[in-house]
Amino acid sequence: MIDTSTWRKGDVINLTGVVYTARDAAHKRMQEMLERGEELPVDFKGAFIYYAGPTPTKPGQVVGSIGPTTSCRMDKFIEMMPKLGIKGMIGKGPRSESVEKACKKYGLVYCVATGGAGALLSKRVKKCEEVAFQDLGCESIKRLEVDNFPIIVAIDFAK
Repeated sequence: MIDTSTWRKGDVINLTGVVYTARDAAHKRMQEMLERGEELPVDFKGAFIYYAGPTPTKPGQVVGSIGPTTSCRMDKFIEMMPKLGIKGMIGKGPRSESVEKACKKYGLVYCVATGGAGALLSKRVKKCEEVAFQDLGCESIKRLEVDNFPIIVAIDFAK
């Protein structure tokens, strides 16, 4: 499990571990499943959610270009994050005040990855496996194993 307890805003982190991709459509579906009391197809406990939808994988690659998407579109799902058991989120752009408050309340971090560098970021993905919602195409949930994936802490949970 990734320890984020000492991470502070502005820290540059080379993340190694498990990250799951999920964008708007996946978040909406997960929230609907939770509201109906259904079990989710993925155990996110201790992992990160990366707001990304990789492009198709070319021969010889682990994953296609995998740059971050605009995070504010997921702000409305922030109260779902602690229910998923995640440690943090990765995306690009600013988040709302409600997200900042939720990060402090639930001990979450929000980190940013460099937009426009999806091809370079894909080189840090050592394994990619589609694990849920295959019908969503590039927005399906994928389990990534990343090694030295460069991110910057944008919101920490220090009081």
